[in-house]
Amino acid sequence: MSPLDHLHYNQKGVTMKEDKEINSAWFKKGATLSDKSARNEFGLTQEEIIGGIEDGKLHYRINIVFGNPYYKLIRSEVETFVAEKYGINYLKEYKIKKKLAQTNKKLKQLKTQVATLEQRKAELLANLDDLENND
Repeated sequence: MSPLDHLHYNQKGVTMKEDKEINSAWFKKGATLSDKSARNEFGLTQEEIIGGIEDGKLHYRINIVFGNPYYKLIRSEVETFVAEKYGINYLKEYKIKKKLAQTNKKLKQLKTQVATLEQRKAELLANLDDLENND
């Protein structure tokens, strides 16, 4: 008797246990993402996502929002797909680069705000000096 004899398979050749795990992922908060989010978060192209779906590496559902269809994917499968395709360090490097870009963008915004506040401060001090000199 093989150790795999106790496993039950569905029509797709997936064990029933794996099938239940996949199905439960569809309902957990944060366990799924859209194809657009997968492109943004992991740097994938639409062609790579479709290729992963066709190869059976990515499970998907088609959702429609305001008449626009999109693929809903399981996040853990996308992470595994990216790690297999580009290596484990790609994902870490991509996330670090993305966070660095976000940090640089925020710094630029803050520098602009500081410059605006400094200008406003100078105007207020000038107004205060004018008032004190007129008295």
